Amino acid sequence: MSDQQNWWQRLRWGKWMLSGVLSGVLVMSSQAQPKADHATAATVRQMLGQKLMLDLRYYCTEPVAAGKCRTPLTSLPPQLAKLISQYDIGGVILFAENLQHTQQIIGLNRQLQQAAAQSALKQPLFISIDQEGGRVARLPRQLATSFSGNMAIGATYPEHGNHFAELAGTVMADELLALGINVNFAPTVDVNVNPDNPVINVRAFAENPAVVAELGGAMTAAMQQRGVIAALKHFPGHGDTHVDSHLGLPRVEHSREQIDQVDLLPFTDIINKQQPGMIMTAHIQYPALDSSTFTAKDGQQMLKPATLSRAILQDLLREQLGYQGLIVTDALDMAGISHFFSPHDAVIATFAAGADIALMPVKLQNPAELANLAALLDALEQAVFSGQLDRAELSASYQRIIRLKQQYPLLPEGSAKQQLAKADNVLGSPAHRQAELALAQAAITRIALMGKTEQASMPLLTDKQVLLIMPDANKAAALSLALQQQSPQPLTITSLSLLQDDLTGAAALLAQAEVVISGFITPMPSLAEIGGMDDVSALGPLAARYQRQQQDFLALLRQLAQLQTPHVFISLRAPYDAASYGQYADVSLASYAYNSDDSAIAAGDPGATYTALARVLLGQVKPTGQLPVTVKPLAAERPEADKQHQTP
Repeated sequence: MSDQQNWWQRLRWGKWMLSGVLSGVLVMSSQAQPKADHATAATVRQMLGQKLMLDLRYYCTEPVAAGKCRTPLTSLPPQLAKLISQYDIGGVILFAENLQHTQQIIGLNRQLQQAAAQSALKQPLFISIDQEGGRVARLPRQLATSFSGNMAIGATYPEHGNHFAELAGTVMADELLALGINVNFAPTVDVNVNPDNPVINVRAFAENPAVVAELGGAMTAAMQQRGVIAALKHFPGHGDTHVDSHLGLPRVEHSREQIDQVDLLPFTDIINKQQPGMIMTAHIQYPALDSSTFTAKDGQQMLKPATLSRAILQDLLREQLGYQGLIVTDALDMAGISHFFSPHDAVIATFAAGADIALMPVKLQNPAELANLAALLDALEQAVFSGQLDRAELSASYQRIIRLKQQYPLLPEGSAKQQLAKADNVLGSPAHRQAELALAQAAITRIALMGKTEQASMPLLTDKQVLLIMPDANKAAALSLALQQQSPQPLTITSLSLLQDDLTGAAALLAQAEVVISGFITPMPSLAEIGGMDDVSALGPLAARYQRQQQDFLALLRQLAQLQTPHVFISLRAPYDAASYGQYADVSLASYAYNSDDSAIAAGDPGATYTALARVLLGQVKPTGQLPVTVKPLAAERPEADKQHQTP
C-alpha cells in the first residue's frame, strides 16, 4: 500500500487510543502511537514477541490437566492481557469458540488491541482467522456470510470467470474488518490433484493450476483491496497428499518439474501479480526441494518438512520466487511438527529456516501454562545470543512485520458503539446473502458419469412420495424445508437420517417412495474443519460413525436399485464420490457444500446450498456448474462402491 495509507494507519492508531476501547477502560494518549524507527527501538525480546501468534481458543481460570480445558475464551482475561502487553506479542488467532455474536466479537477484539496498546512497542495486533468459506468458516454461519467454498467457485469459472472469487473475497473481507479481524488465512491455493486428499479436497479451487492461480489471485486482490491481509496456503502445496498434516507428516514425491508446473504455479503467479501479505507454510516433506534431514525428538532421522526447511522458505520462496511479505507457519501444534519437535525447538527451527511468524507455538489454556510463553521467549532469546538464530535476520523479519502492520487498517474506526452499528449493517446483509445464494446456485453441477446413461431431466416431485436419504437429520431438514419453500405446491416428503441407529424401517420407506433424493459427504470432516488439534480425540468416534454411515448408505442404495425407483444422488462435498454412489442414480448432482445451521433452519432459513439444490431438483433452474476436478469411473475390477471408500 502507499505511503499515504501508512500515514493514515498511524493516524488511526492515535485516534483509536484517544477514543478508548470500551466504556470504563482507561483512555490512552495519542503520543503512544508506534515509533517510526522500529529497528533501533525494539529489543531482541520485543522483536521475538512480534513474531509470535497465539492461540486463544480456550482458557480455564481454574487448574485443569494439560489439554483438557474446553472453556471458550470470549472475553480477554487480565492474565492474558498482561502477557500480550508484557511481551509485545504480535498477533493472535481466533476460532469458532471465540466468536458468539457481533457485540461480543467486537468487544473481544477491542480488548486484544487495548492490551497491545499497553505494550512497550505499542504495535497493533494481527488478529487472524481461518475464514476460507465453505467447510472452513469460523464466524457463526447465521451471523456472517460463509459462501460455498473454493471448489464451488471453481465450478463457476467456465461461465463466470473470476466473478465469484472477487465477490466472495470482497464480502468476507468487509465482514471480517467490521469485526476487527484483519488477517484471513485464505485463500487456499493448493492444487487438488489427489482425489483421496483427506484435508484439502473442496478447499481447493480446482485441479488445474492455472485456474487455481487465477481464482486465488482474484480473491487475494479483493480481500487486500478491502483492507484485510490475505495469506496464501499451504506452501509449497498440499494438493497431492493422502495424509492430513494435523495427524502425520505427509510426503510429496513430485519431480522438480512437476512441482514448478503444478504445486508452485499458483504461488508464483499470485506473488508476481498481487503481493500477498502473508504465505502460510505446509508441514510436508518435498524431497525434490529439500532432501536434508533432522533428528526428531525420538532420535529418528527424517526429511525436513517445508516449515523447517531453509532451502524451501529462504532459497526457494524468498530468493527464487522473490517473495517479500511475511512467512507464517501453519499451526505448530499439528502432529506434522509436534510429534517430532519440542515446542521450543520447533520455533527455533522454523525461525532459522526463514519463517517470520510462528502460529500457535505454545499452549496457554490455564494459569499454570502462562509461564510457557516466558520460557519460550527465554529459549528464543538465548538462541539469538548464541548465534543459533541470526540477529540480522531477526531484525529484517521484524521490519517486515512492522511494515505490513503499517500498510493495513488493523484497528477499527470510531467508538465501540459506532463499530457495532456498522457491523450490524454489514454482516449477513441482504446483499451479502444474495451473493452467497448466487454462488451456490451457479455452482450446482450435473455430473455425467462415463459409460452410464442418465435421465434427461429431473424426476417430477409434485404429487409424489418423496424420500430424502441424508447424512443426518440437520441436512434432511434443510433440504426438506428448501423444497417446500421453493415448490409452488405442497410436497409429501419423508426423511431418513443415516445417523439414526435403527434403520429397520428403511425398507418400508424405500418401498413407499416414488422418488428418492440421496446425499452423502466424502471424505469425512478433517481437523481443519472441526477446529484443530484440540479436537483430535473426537476423530476416532467420528471415523467409526462415518464408516457405519458408508455401509448403511450403500446397503440402502442397493435396495433402491432393485426397486428401480427414480433417484437423484447429490455429492455434498468432494464430487469424486459420484463415481461410486452415482452408479445407483438416474441423475447425479454436486453442490460442493452442505452448510446448514439448526437455529437458522428453525427460523425458516435452510441455507443457500439447499435453496439452490431445491431449485434445481424442482426443475426451476438448470445446473450450470462444471466439474473443476476429474471424476474417474470405477475400475472394472472394482465395481463395488464400498471398495472405493475405505475407512479413513
